[in-house]
Amino acid sequence: MPWPLRRFLPTGSAVTDFPDTEALLDRMAADLSGIGMTHADPVIIGIHTGGAWVADALAQRLTPAAPIGTIDISFYRDDFSRMGLHPQVKPSHLPVPVDNRVVILVDDVLHTGRTIRAAMNEIFDYGRPERIVLAVLATRPGRELPITPDVVGQVVDTLPPGGHIRLNGPDPLRLTLEITA
Repeated sequence: MPWPLRRFLPTGSAVTDFPDTEALLDRMAADLSGIGMTHADPVIIGIHTGGAWVADALAQRLTPAAPIGTIDISFYRDDFSRMGLHPQVKPSHLPVPVDNRVVILVDDVLHTGRTIRAAMNEIFDYGRPERIVLAVLATRPGRELPITPDVVGQVVDTLPPGGHIRLNGPDPLRLTLEITA
């Protein structure tokens, strides 16, 4: 069952904490238990960097049989030529084959959808999964591609001008709204 929309309004400061990030992760783990974890042998894959942090936190709660994987989507971005070479490109690590497996793809914040599209492109370079379940800690307005998560911790349906959702971590994980002028 999807979680209800919650409107998040800043308190006037430049950085505002979201509700308890640990509680959001607990809720996501409960939802994943009913979706992706019911299939035999799912693999959890986090997108560098924030998605990998969230994937680690979810794996601690779900204890999957397979080790978690990580992917770096830098070279798969369709806006790579505008962004230029990212100085800290990390290698992807998928510990098990993805063919015919349920892949639980994890990211921190879903905004335009381009990161998720790039991640799926990379996953398909490794094989053909049975299904991809998308889990994100937070969503925000501004989708450019028709991508919707299966599991979400916090839905933000409005942001003030200059508002950005950030995940700070890895220990502890803290979701914040930052407002830049």
